[in-house]
Amino acid sequence: MSATDRHSEIEDANALAEALRPALHRLYRQLRRESDDAGLSPLHGLLLVAIMRQPGIGVAELARMEKLRGPTISGHVKAMERDGLIARSEPDPGDRRRNGLVATQKGEEIIRSLKQRRTDWLASELVKLSPRQRDAIRAAIEPLMEIGQ
Repeated sequence: MSATDRHSEIEDANALAEALRPALHRLYRQLRRESDDAGLSPLHGLLLVAIMRQPGIGVAELARMEKLRGPTISGHVKAMERDGLIARSEPDPGDRRRNGLVATQKGEEIIRSLKQRRTDWLASELVKLSPRQRDAIRAAIEPLMEIGQ
């Protein structure tokens, strides 16, 4: 590939990024609005999903994974426990000081409800598009997932 071709690819990628970023931002904001009624902050929703994906995760590991400070995450964990969204699991037999975190039934139901509400909203918008437009979105899913990894 020549330097000119490489430069052209970079310019094309920059133009695509400039066009895609605001569209993704608007879509993200609209999906977040669909979860406003749940009474769950975006951070608590994020933490709850992380705990559901890794039942028994420790507070320190959760903080590292979410790139938050230990004291910050501890406060959120306590609030989520108080709200009945998560609970502490039995102590780790290898380290009796360590309790993992697990989602409660209430927490799991809230996340299921949120996902369903977001899916319903998105489906109601997708049905307004032409089959050709939906096919274009379907074709974009795999590359977008690759970018997001």
